This record gives sequence, C-alpha cells and structure tokens, in this order.
Amino acid sequence: MGVLNLTPDSFYDGGRYITTQAAVERALQMVEEGADIIDVGGESSRPGARSVSIDEELARVVPVVKGIAAKSDVLISVDTTKSAVAQAAIAHGTRIINDISALRFDPNMAEVVARGGVSLVLMHMQGSPETMQQNPMYTDAVAEIKSFLRERIRAAVAAGIDRSRLIVDPGIGFGKRLPHNLEILRRLSEFKELGVPILVGLSRKSFLGEILDLPTSERLVGTIAANAIAIANGADIIRVHDVKEGRRTANVAVRLRCDAAQY
Repeated sequence: MGVLNLTPDSFYDGGRYITTQAAVERALQMVEEGADIIDVGGESSRPGARSVSIDEELARVVPVVKGIAAKSDVLISVDTTKSAVAQAAIAHGTRIINDISALRFDPNMAEVVARGGVSLVLMHMQGSPETMQQNPMYTDAVAEIKSFLRERIRAAVAAGIDRSRLIVDPGIGFGKRLPHNLEILRRLSEFKELGVPILVGLSRKSFLGEILDLPTSERLVGTIAANAIAIANGADIIRVHDVKEGRRTANVAVRLRCDAAQY
C-alpha cells in the first residue's frame, strides 16, 4: 500500500502532492514501483494534527481519486474518518476505506461502507491524532489492542459490513510509546487470531527515529528492517512511502515465512 498524502502538514511528505496533477503522477509512479493499493489521504493524522473541514477534505481527495481511477485499475484506498468523504470517494472508484477511528468518529461511516460494498480498515488508536501521544498507557498493549479490534470487528459486522471485507491495523505510533510499538511488532502474529488480514503502517515513523536518532528523511533503512520483521510475523499489507523499497522488502520477507508456499 503506497501512501499518497494530499496534505500540507503530514509528517514526512506534507506539501509534496497538494496539486491534483502532482498527486496523480505520484500515484502512477507508485503503481510502476509495485504498489497494489494507493492510500489517498486528505487529512493529516500525525501526532498533534487537527481535523479539517469536510469540504476541504473533499476538495483534496475527490479530484485525485477520479484522476487515478481514470488512468489505472490499481486498488484505491481513502484514509478518512468522515462518511461524506468516504461516500464521495466510493462513488468515484475507491474500493477500500481506511478509517483510523475504526468507525467511532462518524456514526454514518458504517452504513456508507456497508452500502458501498467496499473493504474497511479498522485501526486502533488511543485518543485522537490531536491527543494520542500525550500520555498513552497500557497494562498489556497487545492484549488490549486485540480486544479493541475484536469488538470493532463485531460492530462492523453488526452494521452490515461483510467480515470478508475487513482488515485490522494495530496502529503503530497512534497512542503508543516506543516499547508499545516494539511489543506490537514482536507479537504481531497474535493478531492472526482475529481471522482477518493485518495491515501495518510504520513507514519512517517517530519510533524509528527514537531508535536511530535520525530525522524522517533518513529512516528508510530502519523502515525496511521493521517491515521485514512485520511481514515475517504475519503482516498481510505494509503501508509505505517508499514503494520500490517496500515492494522488494515484501518479495523477500514473505518467502521467509512459514506459510510461504501459498505465495
């Protein structure tokens, strides 16, 4: 899954793809580099980020979704917590809604996803992007996150979303400190108990900066190492800024898994 942020304030690539033309060109480049999914985001979810209006998010997202769909059959995902944005995106060809709130922020989101017949990513987050890193605490992070995701799966199914369309994301960096993030990656295989695909997004995140003492621009090698471990431990989708390197990491790491025969 290639990351396509259409925001001026995303932590790594904010401001690079704020015009429709630049964003569509980047999406097509990621497809050439090996992306199976393009994840389009019109609102930053970095720590401390504030929400943008529905109109602003729509103006950012819809033209880009339309542009990608007109030029490629790649799977398009839209990273949003707003049902109005999800509905417009689905109408123009989006097949996955990536909801960092796991259906909690907008009471209409579940109905929009169910009616659209699209896939849904349910992510764990403690708090909101604006508050999530203020003081995250867990007794057993993996157990608590797994319990939260199990409940969110039940809620989604109860709302009419087919279980076969669900994906879970433990939410690396979303209300977690370094030890929590590392524990999630070490014990990622435990999330297989939920019975749905696992998405991991750790590309160039701050926990890698803590380990390496490096800025975002120099975290690619750390990202590759962490993604390889995530895949070896059961990740089905990796969400990355650097698609070429991510594709190559996945091609090797998946062959080292005990279930590699199916690939």
